[in-house]
Amino acid sequence: MPPEKSPQSPVACAQRVLISNKLGEKLVGLLHEACSKELVILCHGFRATKDDSILVDLAAALASAGVNAFRFDFAGNGESEGLFQYGNYRKEADDLRSVVSYFSEQKYDIIALVGHSKEEGIEGRLGKNFLQRIKKDGYIDVRNKKGKFEYRVTEESLRDRLSTDTLLSSRSISKGCRVLTVHGSEDETVPARDALMFAAHIPNHDLHIVVGANHRYTGHEQELTSLALDFIKPRPRKSSSLRPKL
Repeated sequence: MPPEKSPQSPVACAQRVLISNKLGEKLVGLLHEACSKELVILCHGFRATKDDSILVDLAAALASAGVNAFRFDFAGNGESEGLFQYGNYRKEADDLRSVVSYFSEQKYDIIALVGHSKEEGIEGRLGKNFLQRIKKDGYIDVRNKKGKFEYRVTEESLRDRLSTDTLLSSRSISKGCRVLTVHGSEDETVPARDALMFAAHIPNHDLHIVVGANHRYTGHEQELTSLALDFIKPRPRKSSSLRPKL
């Protein structure tokens, strides 16, 4: 899904940062600085960029709340170097490790990683009989609704995607790691049942289904931001002025 920009989002104060991944490719990101050493790393979804309006607005909200935020382009996306590789989650994981390592060396206290939802099912992306077609031709060219070429899926990249068991990976998350999932009940790209499935396998997990929200949370942006902020930096509870009865 192409990124959407929010014209009202304050981005001028963000500092441009270049980070090399393990292949030597330059990853381009923007650091929204606040008066603390806490840092939240924001990751875009499938075929999007750091300029996705959801990430832009969340970065601005975090900075306003006193938490640094860093949003960046994975290799092959947006301004970052490299080629886009369909389904290569291991490559994205390596990019993320490079980002975490960089800011750890800068003495930032990384308190959260935030990712936008990734992609729809393989058949929805590649079409029916995709296995037979890719076996025959060695690749599948994905086009948008207007027939314009977007990217190529090779047999090797598809094998990598099919061998990645995200549900199995979710079971390996330790109890000490808090996980928040926010999902729209009317998401037309990734069904809400996927969120329920993962919630059943992650030990320390908070799940919020936003009723009526689509994949981009249109009309529910503020609710999404509030949920993320409350999870990342819980707001102090107001003390009660009532005295207990003796």
